[in-house]
Amino acid sequence: MDYTILLKEENDAIKERYELSMGRIKGLETEEMKLPYGGYFKRTAAFIRQIDGMVERRKDKRGWDSLSLDELQRENNALYQDILPDHYDRSWANPDYAVAALGDGFGPLLSFLYTEIRADIVYAFEMRLTQITILNEVFLEIYNLFAAAWQEGRETPDQQAVKDALYWFVSDYTDLTVTWRVREGLDPKLSFGTDIIMNSDLTDLRYLYQYGEYISEAELKIASFMNRLPQEVIQRMADTYTEGYRRGFEVMGRDLTKKKTVVVEYQLGFERMIRKAVENFRAMGLEVIVYRAAVETVNRRANGRRGYCGTPANRQYDYDHRYDSALYMGNGFKERKLAVLKAAYEAYRKEAAWCAGPALVETFGEDGFTPVNKKTALGLNAHQEELTAAYANESRQIINQYMPQDETSFTIIAFPTPEIGSDFEEIFRETIRINTLDYEKYQRIQQRIIDALDEAQYVIITGKDKNETSMKVMLHPLKDRTKETNFENCVSDVNIPLGEVFTSPLLTGTEGLLHVSSVYIGDYQFKNLRMWFENGRVTEYSCSNFECEDGAESHKRTGNGGDSRSKKGEGTGAGIESGSDGSEGRNQGRALIKQVIMQGHRWLPLGEFAIGTNTTAYAMARRFHIENKLPILIAEKMGPHFAVGDTCYSFSEDSPMYNPDGKEMIARDNEISRLRKADMSRAYFSCHTDITIPYSELGDIKAVSENGTEVWIIRQGRFVLEGTEALNEALKEA
Repeated sequence: MDYTILLKEENDAIKERYELSMGRIKGLETEEMKLPYGGYFKRTAAFIRQIDGMVERRKDKRGWDSLSLDELQRENNALYQDILPDHYDRSWANPDYAVAALGDGFGPLLSFLYTEIRADIVYAFEMRLTQITILNEVFLEIYNLFAAAWQEGRETPDQQAVKDALYWFVSDYTDLTVTWRVREGLDPKLSFGTDIIMNSDLTDLRYLYQYGEYISEAELKIASFMNRLPQEVIQRMADTYTEGYRRGFEVMGRDLTKKKTVVVEYQLGFERMIRKAVENFRAMGLEVIVYRAAVETVNRRANGRRGYCGTPANRQYDYDHRYDSALYMGNGFKERKLAVLKAAYEAYRKEAAWCAGPALVETFGEDGFTPVNKKTALGLNAHQEELTAAYANESRQIINQYMPQDETSFTIIAFPTPEIGSDFEEIFRETIRINTLDYEKYQRIQQRIIDALDEAQYVIITGKDKNETSMKVMLHPLKDRTKETNFENCVSDVNIPLGEVFTSPLLTGTEGLLHVSSVYIGDYQFKNLRMWFENGRVTEYSCSNFECEDGAESHKRTGNGGDSRSKKGEGTGAGIESGSDGSEGRNQGRALIKQVIMQGHRWLPLGEFAIGTNTTAYAMARRFHIENKLPILIAEKMGPHFAVGDTCYSFSEDSPMYNPDGKEMIARDNEISRLRKADMSRAYFSCHTDITIPYSELGDIKAVSENGTEVWIIRQGRFVLEGTEALNEALKEA
C-alpha cells in the first residue's frame, strides 16, 4: 500500500482541526503583542506558516519534481537556517538566547516548545497532519495564556500554568507519539524511507531532499561518491553487510526462517548500497523496515540517534536539548510512558514477533565537536536520573517480552564519510578491505588464543611505558574443556569487521586499574582515563581532562566512540565546567565520566573483557592518522578492551551459544546478571561502554592457570602465542 494512501484516512479525519489551527496562527501576524514575548510568538508563527506552505507543496507532487537541485538546496537551507551555527546565536532553540531575551523562567520553557515545533519539518514531508495539528494547538494554548495575562494588565501568565500545559501536551500525546515510534520500527507498510530508496533515480541527487532531513555537503559527497563506485564494489559492500546478518543467526543457532522483517538504519547518501542490501534481504525472505531518527522529545535519545538520518544541522543544538525530558520526567510520567509502550507492543505483537532485529550502517570521520555546556539548558536532577535509568531497564524488559533477544540478532558495519579528509577515497577502499578480511584465517588464529585462555583461571593485562594498567580478570570454571569454552570466536558476522575474542568475566576476584592515555567515548576525548575495579565493580574513576594550568576546558570530541550495542540517556544536564584549582578539575572529570561512561550510575560491573586481533585496522588507522576518528565498532578490534555495564548476552543468557569448533560458550552470565531470576531490576543497567587499550600502550596479556602456569598471549604489545605471529605483520607498518 502506498504510504500516502495509508495516511489518507487519518489526515481526512484531522483536516478540520488542522485548518482551524492554521487559520488562527495565520491571524497572529496582525495581532499586537507585548515584547519580548511577542517577538517569540511572531517568529514561531512565521515558521509554522512556512510549514503550512510546505504541506501544500507536498500535495503537488508534480510541482515538487520540477524543482532544480539549486532550488531544493535553497529550500532545505531555509527550513533549517534558524538552527545552523551561523544563525543559532539568535534562535529561540538556543537556550542561552531564549533565557537572555525571555528570562530564566519562561526562556527554557519556550525554547523547549520551539524545538518541538521544529519537528514539523519532517511531519510535513511525511504528511503527518495530526502531529502538526497537535503542535499548533499547544502553541496556541501557550499563546492564549500570555494573551489573557496581557489583557489583565500582567506582563506574563503564571509560569506553572505554562509548564503544566507543556507537561500535559507531552504526557497526553504519548498514546500517539510513543505508539507511532513503536509501529514505525515494526511495520513495513510505513514505507516513506523505503520508497525513496527503492523508487528514486539515485543518479539524480535531488532524491536526497525528499526525506525532509537537513542535507549537508557530506550527504551530497557521499551520494556522488557512491554513484561513481563500480557495481561490483556496491555488491561486495552490500553482501558483506547482509551476509554478516544472516551468519549471525547461524552462529547463534537461531531460526531466521521464522522472521519476516529486518530493521535497516543508515546515514543518508548510502542509498545505492542500501538498495542492493534491500534486494539481498528480500532474497532471504525479509522485508525491510526503514524508520527515521526521532524528532520529538519523548522519543529522542540523549546518546545519539537511531534510524536513518543525515549530518546534524548543528550538534550544539542537539546537545542543548538532549535532556529536554527534565521538563516532564517524574514518577507519573515514567509509569504512563511504560504503560503506553506495553500497549503499543501488544497492539503490534504480531509484527514484533516477525522482526529479526536491526542491521546498522554506521559512519565515521566527521569533524571534531567541542560542545558548550550551558547552564540555561534543561538538565535532569538526581531523581530524574534514577527514573531515566529505571525506564531504560523496564522498557527493555517490555520489549524483550515481544521481541525476545534470544530469537533475534543484529549486524553493524561502518564506512567513512568525506569529512575524514583528503584521503577519503583511499580510506574508504581500505575500510572495505578491512570489512572483508579472511574469515577462516582469523577464525583459526583466534581459536589458538581461545584454546590457551581456556586453560586459565584468570588473565593478567598490563600496560607499558606510561600506561599504568594492571588488571586481573577472572574466568568461569569449565567443567569439560572438550565441550565448553569461555570466549566467543568473533569473526565477521554481527560485528563487522572481524577480529576479537571476548568473554563475560566472573566478577568475584576481578580487580585492578584500567588506564588509557586517550580514548574517545560518546562526545568526548578522555585524557588519562583511570578506572579502578574491586570484585568486578567500578569503585573509583578519574581523568585529567580539566586539570589544565589555565583552567580552560580541554574535553573534546574528534570522532565517534562509545557503545555500538546498547546506549541510554545519561546523567545530569548541568554544565560541566573546568576549575582553576586541581580539586575542582578532578571533580569535573569525575562528573564527566559519570555522565558519559557510567551513564548516571553510581557503579557498574565489568560486563566484557576482549582481546582485539585486527592489527590490519590498527595499521590503517596509524597510517592515515585517524585513530581519533574511528568508531568503537572498529576501535574495539584494535587492542584489548573492557566494557562496563551489561554483558554482551543480556536478556539472552539462557540461550546456548556455540563457537565454530562446536564448543558451547558458557560465559554468558555474571554474578549481577544472574539476579534476573529473582529481581530483574537489579540484573541490568541498559548500557555497555567499551574502552580499548591500543597496542601502542599495551604491555602484556598472559593466561594463568589454577596451578600457576603462565601462557603469554601478548608480550610488550606483540603477539607471542604460537600460531598468532601472523598478526604482528601489520603492526610492523604501524
